[in-house]
Amino acid sequence: MKLVFFVVNREELLDDVLTAFMEADVPGATIIDSEGMGRFLTYEVPLFASFQQFMKGARPYNKTILSLVDSDEKVDALVALLEQVVGSLSEPGTGILFTVPVDRVFGLRQTMR
Repeated sequence: MKLVFFVVNREELLDDVLTAFMEADVPGATIIDSEGMGRFLTYEVPLFASFQQFMKGARPYNKTILSLVDSDEKVDALVALLEQVVGSLSEPGTGILFTVPVDRVFGLRQTMR
């Protein structure tokens, strides 16, 4: 089992991203509002305010989606579907996806075990 983290940089794609999760047979996820460190430092820490010119055009906020996926095949299918929505994840600005192995899970429906 894997824990998938997906940071989508364009909030307006969230509905399509969640549809991709459903199409990949990944029916549950947690969505967290998030922002990058560069944006935070630039706008919230006066010491870094001079970097605002470099942040022009950058998206200030994004969404981080966490989901348990029960097979590598589903992760692969999910990545393929997400790239149809956001573009190639090898390109900057589309999003970041990574997985973490999960050894034990408690509190989920039996279908995930």
